[in-house]
Amino acid sequence: MYNIPHFKASNHQQVIDFMQANPFATICGVDSKGLPVATHIPVLMKVENDIITISGHIMRKQDHSNAFEVNKNVLVIFSAPSAFVSANWYTTKNMGSTWNYQTVHAKGQLEIKDEAHLRNLLTELTLYFEKDVDAPTQVKNLSQEYMEQNMKAIYSFDIVVNDLQHVFKLSQNRDEASHANIQNELNKGDAACKHLAAAMKAQSSPKDSHKDL
Repeated sequence: MYNIPHFKASNHQQVIDFMQANPFATICGVDSKGLPVATHIPVLMKVENDIITISGHIMRKQDHSNAFEVNKNVLVIFSAPSAFVSANWYTTKNMGSTWNYQTVHAKGQLEIKDEAHLRNLLTELTLYFEKDVDAPTQVKNLSQEYMEQNMKAIYSFDIVVNDLQHVFKLSQNRDEASHANIQNELNKGDAACKHLAAAMKAQSSPKDSHKDL
């Protein structure tokens, strides 16, 4: 991961908030042949006594789920919209353009859980995203036959995070005038650009002493 001190969140809670705001994660691992695998799923995250646990479920008998059964070490990637930043928006000229983005890498071991955990996870996951507690799609309103049939095809898991890294690259290395102009130009763009402009505005002040791309 790109690891530059000034492209960081102001505090740890911002990293946690980012993960919770971007729950559609990428889980990466390695199979028995040493080949990389990955899957993309919604996850739930809990923080208790500073311990971060990421939970989700995946279909059985897939390349990634088979790999996780053999090698439990995984990398979970949380990402948000990103955007191109033109050097033409800087006050300093003769510099290269760059890309602004935010991402978090969480490492840990994927532990496959039992049927009780799976049912509880499905209940919590549906409730979290469905919002309406009385929706017909809530687990409590689905037939036992339907649940049992579909639960056979998936397994749930917990990942206790043992290493957490992040990059919030939001033009913190630009002077204040450039920083403001970048936000202005991004706000003229698409939804991803506007997202980055808002993230830049919310982030700490730019640092004039750094001139990296």
